[in-house]
Amino acid sequence: MNQTQHTLPAAALAIALSAAFIAMPTAAQQAAAPQADKEQCYGVALKGKNDCAAGAGTTCAGTSKVDHQANAWSLVPKGSCEKTISKSSPTGFGQLKAFKAKA
Repeated sequence: MNQTQHTLPAAALAIALSAAFIAMPTAAQQAAAPQADKEQCYGVALKGKNDCAAGAGTTCAGTSKVDHQANAWSLVPKGSCEKTISKSSPTGFGQLKAFKAKA
């Protein structure tokens, strides 16, 4: 029996699977990719409900420790961020960048 006949299909399968996995975007890439009709809004997410950016030592989505955390953002409809209430923001509304929470 010819060994080449058995290893060739396995090698082709391995190459095809590798190509498929390389082409798939990771969850982190998908989370970070902005949507055209959405914007990142800091200080509006409720505890554990943020979409990303919750500070050092966190893994991203769902890691905010408190409501309206200043360094955690949620995706909101474009143009609505700075009209959304934020109890931690110096202006009282969401911000387009992370900020220092008011005391």
